[in-house]
Amino acid sequence: MSENEFDLMDELYFVQPFQYLKETLGWEDELILSTLQSLHKSGYIKCLKSPDDEIFESVNLALDGRNFYYLATKNGLMAHNTL
Repeated sequence: MSENEFDLMDELYFVQPFQYLKETLGWEDELILSTLQSLHKSGYIKCLKSPDDEIFESVNLALDGRNFYYLATKNGLMAHNTL
């Protein structure tokens, strides 16, 4: 897990919208989206349409990622806490 992935995971213990991540981390959209993509590909985060509506089909974070909510998965939390 990279330093950026680790820092982003710090914010995903609870469901958070993209805008919260942008305001909290102070990163450019592209960095947030690429980091989210990497975490999602590793199975470390879930993408949600709303705080209670998980997306089970494939997602295009580069295109739609600004509209989603995010949450760490159990595997993501375990990976984050072992570093």
